[in-house]
Amino acid sequence: MQKRSLIRLGISVALFAVFVLHSGRWLPMRLLDLVEAFTYDTRILLTVPGTPDPRVVIVDLDERSLAAEGWPWPRYKFAKLVNQLFDRYGIAVLGFDVVFAEPDDGASRLWERLSSKEFADIPEIAARSEQIHAELDYDGQFAAALKGRSVVLPFFFKPTVHEDEPASTGELCAPLIDAQAARLYAVDFVQAAGAGGNVARLQQAAPNCGFFDNPLVDADGVYRRVPLLQAYDGAIYPSLALSVTRLAMGNPAVDLEFDPPDIRTSLHLERLRIGTLQVPVDDRVAVYVPYRGPNRTFRYISAVDVLRGTVADPAALSNAIVLVGTTAAGLLDLRSAPVGRVFTGVEVHANIVSGMLDGRIRQKAPYYAGIEVLLLLAVALTLAWAFSRLTAVFSAAVGLALVVAIVVLAFAMWSGARFIMPMGVPVAFTFLLFAAHLLYGYFIESRGKREISRLFGQYVPPELVEEMAARPEAISMDGESREMSVLFSDVRGFTSISEKMEARELAELMNRLLTKQTGVIQKHRGTIDKYMGDAVMAFWGAPLPDEAHALHAMTAALDMVRAVRELDAEFLARGWPVLRIGVGINSGKMNVGNMGSEFRMAYTVMGDAVNLGSRLEGLTRTYSVDVICSEFTRNAAPSDWSFREIDRVRVKGRAEPVTIYEPMGPKDALDPGVREDLARQRGAMQLYRAQRWEQAEVEFRRLRDGARSHPLYGLFLERIAWLRTHPPGADWDGAFTFTTK
Repeated sequence: MQKRSLIRLGISVALFAVFVLHSGRWLPMRLLDLVEAFTYDTRILLTVPGTPDPRVVIVDLDERSLAAEGWPWPRYKFAKLVNQLFDRYGIAVLGFDVVFAEPDDGASRLWERLSSKEFADIPEIAARSEQIHAELDYDGQFAAALKGRSVVLPFFFKPTVHEDEPASTGELCAPLIDAQAARLYAVDFVQAAGAGGNVARLQQAAPNCGFFDNPLVDADGVYRRVPLLQAYDGAIYPSLALSVTRLAMGNPAVDLEFDPPDIRTSLHLERLRIGTLQVPVDDRVAVYVPYRGPNRTFRYISAVDVLRGTVADPAALSNAIVLVGTTAAGLLDLRSAPVGRVFTGVEVHANIVSGMLDGRIRQKAPYYAGIEVLLLLAVALTLAWAFSRLTAVFSAAVGLALVVAIVVLAFAMWSGARFIMPMGVPVAFTFLLFAAHLLYGYFIESRGKREISRLFGQYVPPELVEEMAARPEAISMDGESREMSVLFSDVRGFTSISEKMEARELAELMNRLLTKQTGVIQKHRGTIDKYMGDAVMAFWGAPLPDEAHALHAMTAALDMVRAVRELDAEFLARGWPVLRIGVGINSGKMNVGNMGSEFRMAYTVMGDAVNLGSRLEGLTRTYSVDVICSEFTRNAAPSDWSFREIDRVRVKGRAEPVTIYEPMGPKDALDPGVREDLARQRGAMQLYRAQRWEQAEVEFRRLRDGARSHPLYGLFLERIAWLRTHPPGADWDGAFTFTTK
């Protein structure tokens, strides 16, 4: 029992350590971040009010406004929009989510040119020149409309600035906290590298401003938190939502509150104070957006209706906080939010303004990671105790109870204390740890896997053992007949090599060679049948069926030859001989299973097809090729593979002739010249079998004398010379008969 408890505790501690690395951000795991984000979004979706805040209204530069008034709007239309909102509809505060970075002075500059040239001598026009110029000064009209009113103009910060662009463009308002005062705060403000402001005369007319960018978007692109303050050039600037809220409250002072209150010894930032209003913030002075509902939960009024004075419900704008933004698809002010993957950017600001005014901002404390670690520790210890003391059923009940407790506590803190508590990571940890303990406890599958590994681990690669453990029904130790491929590999001239080497060095050489070859075979899903001195026997198609057994066998054979060449430099450096191998492959019906005697059994293949594979390996020396396969393997291979026809042979112990080939690899990978030679060789072979010796001799001689000569061509020239003097007869089948193995 003590050993069992220690093992259970060890399982819990090991997984706990991994999760602690994530919680402490030493080894953050994106998947766990996504799980936590999912549970955060779920809490929002289940608790949103779903009702608009009548204090905040969005004036929408929508598709209808753009269709009716065109785009971009000249500034006199924005001037009229501002005048209509304040004078006709009596709004309290106006915030723009549209930056005015470029001057709109094209019309006034055109008039200056015309009045100084074309219209200079016309008295009536000269007398009204200043009046006309004023009427065409659209920025001036907009600035006049902004002046003296509760308006917030936006700007944006840039996280990075390229070498070929200015750090700042346009004009910003005065900072909320100047550079000298900002140095007193031990706060990790978001640092901006550059800024884009408004036309100077507009910003001077409306001294209040706020940034609308969000540098704290989560990795999945979702707007969950937004900074209320950012630092730029040493000074601190407010967000658009903060400036609008502050203006709606009469522009009170803004300060940061710490716990303990003394900034110089503060442990962490707690709140942002706006007059009497307390807004919970995190260590980056950011708030979690208190969404009221899905997109368009707030009241939207088309900008063209305001401009033309045709708002259906004028009372909705009376004394309201108005944000001007856009839902027009072409203006690209769409975001992703927990309440919807398509969410209007201006409505994010509206939710923050509303949440700050009615105190709905939730807090994620700086000790959030500590809470998460304590929850993980409690789960780890509880499950370690449960699985070492209780049955699996009761342990499952304990695990489920832990999940329910975490979820209930998280929702209670969310709704009751407006506190963001870890939920996704502890729940994921509970499930994973429960699964780990459960897998350890149930040995049936593990025993089966170990048994399969014991039976087949010496033959097949580890990945096949895994598949076999998952599909035990596909495995049979009993003898059965299957379509398979077999491979034999042998070192050429091994006898003479072994006679020249010491036993120890020979053993090292063979171990190195066989290890290399075995790795290649297992890489291509082959099963090692046996090692026979310097030879290797392997097969494909058992113990698991393999529809591509011929392809895997040929690919393994070619890779085995390459693998031996990779050993050349190492062997030469050690004073060992360079090796050459021959590989024979055959495919067909074979008997496979556990065979042997009552004293010793082995999982192996037998049959005529196996014997033919062994004979083909021996023929590689005769034809001076590295790999030979039978016509049966060729027929089972993919159609996009290319082969060199070697001969038609009758091997010892087999009455029926068989055509043999050298696998060349995929056709697309072959050099065009090689493909041409293979085609010419096929023609030469047809002439040879038709006993048209003169023409066959011409073709083989051309091939032999070509740029890609092969020993095979010389062999056939010698054979043709012999057959001319020893005609095989009219019934000759074109096969060459071997009388030895």
